[in-house]
Amino acid sequence: MTAEEATTFYAHHATLEGLLQRGRGLGALRAREDPSAAAPFVYDGIRRDWTWENLVDERDVYLAQLVRDLNMSPTPIVDQLAGSEDACERAADVLELLALAGNDEARDGLRAYIRDGVYWVSVLESMADRWPDAWWEDLGDVARARIGQEPEQPWHMEPWTRFGVEIRRPTPCPTPHDLSGHSDGELLDLLTSSPPADRIRLAALRELSLRDPVEGLIPLVPSLVAPNGPHPQVGLIQAVEHLGALAVPAARLWAADESEWLARLGRDVLADQLVPEALPVLVAELAEERRTRTWCGPETTAKKLARYGPAAAQAAGDLRFLWLHTPHSYSRTACLEALAAIDPSGQDYPHTESLWDCQEQARVLGITHAPDIPATRERITSLRVDPMETTEVRAAATSRH
Repeated sequence: MTAEEATTFYAHHATLEGLLQRGRGLGALRAREDPSAAAPFVYDGIRRDWTWENLVDERDVYLAQLVRDLNMSPTPIVDQLAGSEDACERAADVLELLALAGNDEARDGLRAYIRDGVYWVSVLESMADRWPDAWWEDLGDVARARIGQEPEQPWHMEPWTRFGVEIRRPTPCPTPHDLSGHSDGELLDLLTSSPPADRIRLAALRELSLRDPVEGLIPLVPSLVAPNGPHPQVGLIQAVEHLGALAVPAARLWAADESEWLARLGRDVLADQLVPEALPVLVAELAEERRTRTWCGPETTAKKLARYGPAAAQAAGDLRFLWLHTPHSYSRTACLEALAAIDPSGQDYPHTESLWDCQEQARVLGITHAPDIPATRERITSLRVDPMETTEVRAAATSRH
């Protein structure tokens, strides 16, 4: 999403609706204080996808816990299974967790969906992954009868191997070139003599990344451009990272280059090696991301700033702003980690709120660092035994005494 789309669709970050859309811990706390006001927004969070990036932003545990704790009916969520594929997936994720917490209507609704639902294959695979075997094994006859009507064989092992259904085998990837017998010089020659699109270049860069750093790669870097545009050759960034401090002198020149990809690579090398001159650039970059409401990107900048520790104190204000405002919950976790590294003594509130955050890693950080007060002890105790919770969160809660 763009910043304009975020302004159009997301409610204000300080409202109950906006907090719940973002998966903030404060939203979960306020919802528990006024369940009737919160319930429509919780249902909306299941009906519509409010994740900024659905591959990394999490909501299912957050929303399922709210449905349970606010004593909300699962009926509208069961009804949502009949919607689009994405809506069905979101509903199924929440219902599976509610069933684990003992909600019979959620469990029965999902089992019924396997008999006549449109997207029943992915739902059954997810159920088999999360639920005890006894909850889905008896659906074998239904699954075997229905899978023959699907256009393709399934990918997942379970529940299909249990049901005696043949799964689709992935097409094997081409075997990469083995260049382990080549000398360093031969690998460098391959980088300049092979066509940019040739897999041999990628194999040479991969092999260089496995060896002691080869300084001869450095002067070749500006010429190793991808064949389809102004981007670095695939594998080049990893190979340059492997050079470590050896690349710093050249990185200073790259950082001032007119080529955007080369300048970015130079700045990244300087930041990764904690070169002091890179810190003001990172601070300015984060400030610009805040100014433009660029919600994808601050997590990378925050992680680099975190490595500078207290020396990056100038960025703390922008990190706090982004932690409060961003709809990208994965980015919020990175900002929290950076704040803890920069000013560990001033994060009691963010860590406490994060005990209710939608992101698993944010809850783990909260468990690890929240102050030892009655409210946090009570929350950590509940996380320790919550059947909806992830294994990592329960383990972290168990380890804190």
